Amino acid sequence: MEAILLDMKLKLYIQENKDQFERSLINQAVNVREKINDILNYGDIDLINNAHKLVSYVLENKEQKLRDFAKQEGIAWATYSLTLAFKLEWVQAIRRTIWNFIEEYNRVSREETTDYFFQLEKQINNHVDQFLNTFFIEYSTYKDSLLSAQRELVENLSVPIIPISSTICILPLIGSIDSFRMNVLEEKVLMEIGRLGMQTLIIDLSGIADMESEVIHHLMKTINGTSMMGCHSVLTGLRSEVVRKMIHLNITFDKDTETYGTLQHALNVYLSK
Repeated sequence: MEAILLDMKLKLYIQENKDQFERSLINQAVNVREKINDILNYGDIDLINNAHKLVSYVLENKEQKLRDFAKQEGIAWATYSLTLAFKLEWVQAIRRTIWNFIEEYNRVSREETTDYFFQLEKQINNHVDQFLNTFFIEYSTYKDSLLSAQRELVENLSVPIIPISSTICILPLIGSIDSFRMNVLEEKVLMEIGRLGMQTLIIDLSGIADMESEVIHHLMKTINGTSMMGCHSVLTGLRSEVVRKMIHLNITFDKDTETYGTLQHALNVYLSK
């Protein structure tokens, strides 16, 4: 009961000296103080008010609210890609400021807190550490999910399979194709054949100026894989540079693979069937 009473007295003392607490906190956070307004404007994160909220949860021993607040903060900082070093410096500045105010409270109140000091030290430091741990875990988890979603978006954009009928799809490829993109292409094509019930895949290569030898070999294996899954492959827009490489590599298409000079030609043939 005495410990709870002291916690409330400390909280009240900080509230009564709010302006002094904020000045002390800002002085402690040397690198962050110039970024407070930027973080507020960019991420709508009010560091000053959040500091008061953290102090309140720590002194009132509200562990669940502290964890929930840390998760909320972790997601916010990950969403806006804010610098982790600023967060660490800010929270450590809050910790130091709390202890400075405890020291000041003892001086002005002349209240003996020696017996309670070790319990108070454990409570404050454990709660601040708990906040930081939960914050960093949530930040990392949410950041990983964002990166995963962004990677999936990039992969989908790099392999855009477009259905034009219930059985026919187009795969227009543009830009450069490296081994990583070829692996993504193989996985996406084979997966979509099964999911869409695709019977014909028209692969338009008119947007590909050149391909490395290993990429050409991989493309041929992917075409063979589509055939194994019962899907007919049609290639359009092969550039002369790619064809020459295929000739020198002694690569030929199997008898079931069709080629057309342009995508429009292939569409005219297949949509008229």
